[in-house]
Amino acid sequence: MFDLKILKDTCKDFTVLYAEDEDVLRSSVQNYLSKFFKLVEIAKDGLEGLDKYKKEPYDLVITDISMPKMDGLNMSLEIKKINKNQKIIIISAYTDSESFLKSIKIGIDGYMVKPFDYDQINEILYKTALSLKSSKENEMFKNQLLEMVQIKIEENQELEKTKEDNYKDALYTLVDLIEQRDTYTGGHSSRVARYCKMIAKKLKYSEKDIGIIYEAGILHDIGKVAIPDSVLLKPGKLDDIEYRLMQKHVDIGYDVLIKSPMFKDIAKIMKEHHERIDGSGYPRGLQGDEISLSGKIMAVADSFDAMTTNRIYKVKKDVAQALEEIKSLSGIRFDEGVVDAALEALKYVEIKQNINQLPVDEMEKERFSYFYKDQLTGIYNENYLDLVLNQRSFMEKFHVLNILFLKSFNLYNKKYGWVGGDLFLKTIARALREDYKDALIFRIQGDDFAVLSCGGIDFHHAYEKCEKSSIECSHMQIDLQKQDITSVKSLEKFMQEK
Repeated sequence: MFDLKILKDTCKDFTVLYAEDEDVLRSSVQNYLSKFFKLVEIAKDGLEGLDKYKKEPYDLVITDISMPKMDGLNMSLEIKKINKNQKIIIISAYTDSESFLKSIKIGIDGYMVKPFDYDQINEILYKTALSLKSSKENEMFKNQLLEMVQIKIEENQELEKTKEDNYKDALYTLVDLIEQRDTYTGGHSSRVARYCKMIAKKLKYSEKDIGIIYEAGILHDIGKVAIPDSVLLKPGKLDDIEYRLMQKHVDIGYDVLIKSPMFKDIAKIMKEHHERIDGSGYPRGLQGDEISLSGKIMAVADSFDAMTTNRIYKVKKDVAQALEEIKSLSGIRFDEGVVDAALEALKYVEIKQNINQLPVDEMEKERFSYFYKDQLTGIYNENYLDLVLNQRSFMEKFHVLNILFLKSFNLYNKKYGWVGGDLFLKTIARALREDYKDALIFRIQGDDFAVLSCGGIDFHHAYEKCEKSSIECSHMQIDLQKQDITSVKSLEKFMQEK
């Protein structure tokens, strides 16, 4: 359950324009939003919403897609023409990919599906309000920095140096805040900066240029401040759309830094840290000498850190393995001279063993599980089972996988409809949670369940509920210490063979 007091405190200073053509739903949601926001203005269709926005801008726009006169997507598009930074949350009664892609292109900040799950609404409202708060603070911060720059011009060299240091410290603090958002990112920028410095020294950089590339390393991911949590904090692999969104952090970071004269050189370097000499990089697909030497150094340093850091679906390499892979890409993706310098400079680097993407405290575990909860039943989903099997991180405590099969559930669905079927799945999930509080419980393959425990279980209560509902069921027990099952795919293969 989301802490509504925190939500209210975060949203209390913001205004909302809410567009919805269904009278009852509009009134209900308006009442709910009014508990948190300073002002909630309503519109019955997109055209009315756009007219109201033109007269008075709002901090947040929430709109249904399907409305008369003007739909929510077109209204959002027109609003974005007025204010490209406007925060917008789209509501839809369905999750078709076309509407979702249009929303991404428009640049919306959240996507909610009817019927509403208020926990989901609270989560999206909270993240959007935090982003609004951050944007306003960043705007104030940038204005303050511009004033500081003007002061530096007028003051003597010693005062100018002091102010520059304060400016850098403020940006470094912002980087620290970004890196605290997830465990993998934490420490990444400082490590990349250190590797850049080591390689640059091997290439005989001057002290001044070493300082520039070091600062570029610290700030190279500052654009991630604008990447949505749902993408930045996703523990698993990104899909194509999410990957394209993540790529935007380069241009965003460049736009932030290039506005300040003191960071122009740094901005140019950081914009090239994902470019590759064969043209396969981004954002501009530069090749060979089109990429600066410093950009080539940062590309190697950034890749080296990624290789030597644990990811959810990819075990980290040791230093020797990472350097061997970088060497194999010399002259292909990485500059040969930079690679030669890196092989010498980084061969004795010590990598901390605790650098990984897995959660390390209760807050991170809860944030982590957000991506792995089944929306219908509230238990873990199949993706999390795949992760657990892949990592084998629970094998010491839980080594028996108990699977409950609802064999005739399709007949139940035909008889009682999908709503009735969903209610029954929730009932089974609730029974499993009550019976096996110390186990890990998953919903798999749509209508089956898996319980990872320290021993075999009989699913007694689940069987009773199935019998009362005339659903045929069975179960299987798998000792994971005896079977080589490291993914959902290998589990499916094992069950098919049985």
